[in-house]
Order: sequence, then C-alpha cells, then structure tokens
Amino acid sequence: MSVGILGTKLGMTQIFDDEGRSIPVTVVQAGPCPVTQIKSAQTDGYSAIQIAYGDVAEKALTRPELGHLRKTETGAKRHLREYRVSDAGEFELGQEIKVDRFDAGQLVDVTGTSIGRGFAGYQKRHGFRRGPMSHGSKNHRLPGSTGAGTTPGRIYPGKRMAGQYGNSKVTIRKLTVVSVDADRNLLLIKGAVPGKAGALLNICPATIVGKS
Repeated sequence: MSVGILGTKLGMTQIFDDEGRSIPVTVVQAGPCPVTQIKSAQTDGYSAIQIAYGDVAEKALTRPELGHLRKTETGAKRHLREYRVSDAGEFELGQEIKVDRFDAGQLVDVTGTSIGRGFAGYQKRHGFRRGPMSHGSKNHRLPGSTGAGTTPGRIYPGKRMAGQYGNSKVTIRKLTVVSVDADRNLLLIKGAVPGKAGALLNICPATIVGKS
C-alpha cells in the first residue's frame, strides 16, 4: 500500500560508479503527477488516491474526463492511475507526486507493456526445438500433434501454440534506483524495463511477499 509514480521510458545508457565500473541504466522521465481524486473508506469503502500523467489536447478526452480533471485544475491528462493507501488524509487534491519520493539504492517494481513482436511461431514464441533440417524431413518448424486424442476431442485451454508475441503487461520486480534527478524529473533505474522508448511505465516501491 504505497504510492508510485507514472513516467515515460526515454531509453538506456550507462553510467560509471566511483570505482569505474559500468552500470547499465534505463532513464525514465517520471512525473510530476498531480493528485486528481482522493477516496476514503467513508465515501468509497477504501482509501486510495488517483494521479494523472501526460499532457494531451482537450479534444482527445471526453466531456466526463475533462469535467473530472477540471475539479483539480490540472489540465488535460492522458493517463490516470489509482494507488491504495493506508491514510488518504496525507494527500491533497492538486498535490504533485514527484521523483523525490524515491531515493538512490531503493528497490522498485516497474510495470509496462512489452514490445510487440506480432504473430510468432512455436520456436520464437516459446523456444521449442525445430525438426530435422535434412532433406525430406518436411517437419522443420511445424507444431506436430496438438490434440489430446478422441477424448476430449479438443485442445485444452492454455496450450502453447503460435500467436501474438509480446505487447502484454509485464512487471519487473526489485530493480534498483541508481540516481534521482529531482530538478529534471528523471529516474535512473539499473537494468532494463518493459517497453520501447516512449512507453508508459508505472514505478512503485518494491513489495515484499506477505507484506504491502
């Protein structure tokens, strides 16, 4: 039950620590994200806050969306995200969530949409072995048998087959924040995160199993 921040993946680079070791990092433009709604247990049954991110033209939003955002005078925003909190009274409408909520060395969970790779076959999508490549095999990259026989006479749900590869929600857990640049709203996170440059990311303090 902790508040995260929304951001945009800018790309990857490397920095060097005090001992001269290269550290691969992903640069994320994160926030500032204004608080657009506060929910309490008395009015909504649970405590949470909603934040907004990403400027957009007003014509890209519906009237209800614009009316919702005008309550806090934050302007037109493309993305909205809700976070459960233990005490919503700590926040105010219009308050900005910034990268200074994070510290260097902190562990975070990063959620984004993985790069879409279109329709892919068995080998590329699931890492299956191919068939013999000798002449006359006629089974180089074919799936082989997929059914379960006369009974049940169908393919079970979840069978690994060819299909859409990528373009799915992915969370990378326990990544390390290497550096925080509050002046430019930048986070440098060690390692790779989901998505391509320009992708939307949701960055939250890392959760421990059994706790929130």
